[in-house]
Amino acid sequence: MIRTRMGRRPFLKSTLLAATGTLATFHKALQAQARPFNVMETTIDDVHNAYRARTLTARQLVQMYLNRINAYDKNGPMINCIISLNPQALEEADRLDAAFRQSGMMGPMHGIPILVKDEVDTAGMPTTHGTLVFKDYRPPRDAFVIDKLRKAGAIILGKSTLSEYAGGDTFGSMFGVSRNPYDLERTVGGSSGGSGGALTANFSTVTIGEETFASIRRPGAWNSCCSMRPTPGLVSRTGMWDGYPTMPAQMGPMARTVRDLALLLDGMVGYDPEDPSTAMGIGRTPQSYATALDRNALRGARIGILREAIGVATEPDSDDFKKVGVAFEKNIAELRAAGATVIDPIIIPNLRALLAKRSGNPELGDVALRLYLSRNPNSPIKTREDIKNSPELPKSFPASKATQWMNPLVKTDLARWGEYLQAREELSIAIQNVMAANQLDTIVHKSVEHQPTFIKDGINPPFVNNKGVPTMNTFLVHWAAMTVPSGFTTDNLPVGITFTGKPFSEARLLRLAYAYEQATHHRVPPKTTPPLAGGTKPAN
Repeated sequence: MIRTRMGRRPFLKSTLLAATGTLATFHKALQAQARPFNVMETTIDDVHNAYRARTLTARQLVQMYLNRINAYDKNGPMINCIISLNPQALEEADRLDAAFRQSGMMGPMHGIPILVKDEVDTAGMPTTHGTLVFKDYRPPRDAFVIDKLRKAGAIILGKSTLSEYAGGDTFGSMFGVSRNPYDLERTVGGSSGGSGGALTANFSTVTIGEETFASIRRPGAWNSCCSMRPTPGLVSRTGMWDGYPTMPAQMGPMARTVRDLALLLDGMVGYDPEDPSTAMGIGRTPQSYATALDRNALRGARIGILREAIGVATEPDSDDFKKVGVAFEKNIAELRAAGATVIDPIIIPNLRALLAKRSGNPELGDVALRLYLSRNPNSPIKTREDIKNSPELPKSFPASKATQWMNPLVKTDLARWGEYLQAREELSIAIQNVMAANQLDTIVHKSVEHQPTFIKDGINPPFVNNKGVPTMNTFLVHWAAMTVPSGFTTDNLPVGITFTGKPFSEARLLRLAYAYEQATHHRVPPKTTPPLAGGTKPAN
């Protein structure tokens, strides 16, 4: 038998090195645990990395957001972007923490707190639609998307404010008015204003909004956030006000970063037999929107700049319009500096004339209303007549919100509806022809052509609303659009640019928006909702 002996000195040396390494790792872990996690501007990746490092729990994260909401939503600056909080949020966090200790992450959204626009059903909480008429409306089931996100590990933290019945700026009889964290005298936009304001104030990691007209992109731009209205067919509307069989209304993700937006979208897309329109999305989604992001995507990209003023009731000669225009000029230069080939301007034939032909289909909307209400069989509200007969209806704000229900359902003007459908097809072809002729990857325009409206102008006659908001994507219906922060005006108010593209072009838009975000880093949190006392991010 041959025996080998390690020399005493090498053995001691290797033992000492091992011990030193272990002590260093232990010391680093202790240091990380001693530094409270900084919730400000945190991302999904930040949260998950902290979970894996055992320096953060879901309960701690939820409590941090609850602390911020308590400090700033109804107190301090009184942002007033939250209607209700999930009474089970901490319990859900505890369950996820226990599961994580046993077997790791429960899904791609594990422990991520989400605030949801209060027109989307979340079981165990009321869905108020911003109005006292629905203050006690408690759906027994989650919306399809909420169920998906819960199964992926998300925590529904609460419900955010919106205009009554999701139409217009964020004022409602259920809560009053929501205030823009960048200027408390101005609106957060609408109708997903609560989701935008709460997100920029760091009340949750990500939020969910909905857009029928411009209700995701406007709050995104006016709150320095990223927001997307996906192509109808990607994300189910089951359990959402104004869903199937209407088409323009679409639920969408909102986030402080493009990557978080992509990760949230990953968790939202999917086929839902209750919303047949989602059959159109089958085979149209990548394995992950997030993994396809590329900080160099603007190099060689061809960007068409739409300069024509197309916002609702926009005022091109006003100083307010011009201030946004100055910022937009800088944005175009930034696209060029990031390597894009900029075609400036592009001209879309008959654009404004065609947009003016927009029309609605009230009877189709009534079918959608009945389908939505039928998911809650125990509710006394089952039809528009029940809304009309509510004793709370006269409290609606503004008064026109009540009038729309008191009057009989307007019959669809089929002649106008037909003209709109024809105009929609003509404009879609015209835009695609411009894109083909110029080999464009996307079209970029101002997300909103005016700065955020003063609250006093929105809640008093003539009730200024939607001023300067481009609605081309919802006019076209099956087009994708997203906004990304693009800086501030000379009044220190946030602006955004919109990337828009053909149906199901979300992956391309996200790549381009991500490259722009990484080249500019325009996002700056508002000063009215600063960090609370207690900590920085854990050391890497």
